[in-house]
Amino acid sequence: MAQYRIAWLPGDGVGKDVMEAARIVLDALKLDAEYIHGDIGWDFWCREGNALPERTLEMMKNTHCALFGAITSKPKEEADRELDPSLKGKGYTYFSPIVKMRQVLNLHTNLRPCKAYPGNPLNYRDGVDLVVFRENTEGMYGGVEFHPIPQAVFDALCAHPKMKAFGRHGLENLALSTRIMSRDGCRSIVTQAFEFARKHKRRSVTLVDKPNVLRETGGLITRVAREVAKSYPETPLWETNIDAQCMWLLKNPQDYDVLVAENMFGDIISDLAAGLVGGLGFASSANIGDSYAVFEPTHGSAPKYTGMYKVNPMAMLLTCKLMFDWLGEGELATRLETAIAKVIQEHKVGTYDVGLKNTSLEVAEEVARKL
Repeated sequence: MAQYRIAWLPGDGVGKDVMEAARIVLDALKLDAEYIHGDIGWDFWCREGNALPERTLEMMKNTHCALFGAITSKPKEEADRELDPSLKGKGYTYFSPIVKMRQVLNLHTNLRPCKAYPGNPLNYRDGVDLVVFRENTEGMYGGVEFHPIPQAVFDALCAHPKMKAFGRHGLENLALSTRIMSRDGCRSIVTQAFEFARKHKRRSVTLVDKPNVLRETGGLITRVAREVAKSYPETPLWETNIDAQCMWLLKNPQDYDVLVAENMFGDIISDLAAGLVGGLGFASSANIGDSYAVFEPTHGSAPKYTGMYKVNPMAMLLTCKLMFDWLGEGELATRLETAIAKVIQEHKVGTYDVGLKNTSLEVAEEVARKL
């Protein structure tokens, strides 16, 4: 029996391409693993009304972790149109499978490193080495939304004095998305950020939110962060607003080290940070829970490139490095990152986004040779 059982979730579009590239490198590293395929993605929504079938979640319960490619998500109306006619009108509602996975499996911590590897022509500036900790299950991406707003919800909201400005539009003209944050969720993500900073001797932790406007939710995470920071006196806590932080990341990216934020703001700053180090083709991520983790590159499914092996697989390969770290395979993680860095620095083999003409698989094969 293999040492590890890994759920293999290619998903949609170029997710399948980069997962194929990853397999080349995983096999070259001789990871003692069994890869178990799982159904996930847009096709399953269209055919079954569920982009993350229950059979896949059941399969994942018998694995150590999951490696995930990419997912296609579309707005509500478009999703409804593409649903199989036999399923329409039966109460099916599209819900992002990756969001569902994070919530069902309680993958509370999203870790996104953004590191500028020497030789990458797309680096905004050399020396950038950021790590974003994003709360993964709550906040603006919690999925508690209404359109139209149910009368009972509207009536409850009308007790708030500021609802007078919105009530004049009429109930049928209002949509509501919530930002629900818990003290436990805030404490967990901030603690993860400080623990990482302590373990890796990072210079600072920066909390990114907007408490001057989002006074209750932003105020909550700010108060919690200040409490947590007292247990880590060696690591300064900085506090910034999301809009200013985006500007400062562009102006002075080397000033920042570990950043922590709620779900949506974490998504924003991690994509911005990825742009500093070459774009989403170099952006890896880990969705980490107490006993399980799902690893995925942060780029989308890019349907127009499906099967062309055109997109940069480095994000996927760096994601495999995060998986090795989580599994405790430190030597494999170091070997893989060293090989990736060599290929980037030589700049002889690469995909179109870095000005070269190789396929995703050719890049993976070059990384495998460097091993």
